[in-house]
Amino acid sequence: QVQLVESGGGLVQAGGSLRLSCAASGRTFSSYAMGWFRQAPGKEREFVAAISWNGRDTSYADSVKGRVTISRGTTKNTVYLQMNSLKPEDTAVYYCAAKNYLVGAPGPLHMYDYWGQGTQVTVSS
Repeated sequence: QVQLVESGGGLVQAGGSLRLSCAASGRTFSSYAMGWFRQAPGKEREFVAAISWNGRDTSYADSVKGRVTISRGTTKNTVYLQMNSLKPEDTAVYYCAAKNYLVGAPGPLHMYDYWGQGTQVTVSS
């Protein structure tokens, strides 16, 4: 059974940092690109960042570019999202996702195969 489990969310003041983690299990994810999405209350889920299966390519939403870094662990089954200079508008539930994809980092419109349950990030002003 495939599972994606996010962790690292919490409450932080504006300007602060958080590092989200996603641990994938249930299969080998060496050929899977990984992505982060978020959904704020009353809004649609939106793309945040993605990383290719080998960690060499990344893509970011314009709203987080320069403040967020996505990376993969050495085992390829873990993905991280380092978020700096957080703003109140970054408040959302953050979801990890995996996609069987070998052509770089997926863009925001790609469909993903597996999803985690999400972790709450709250940024206070």
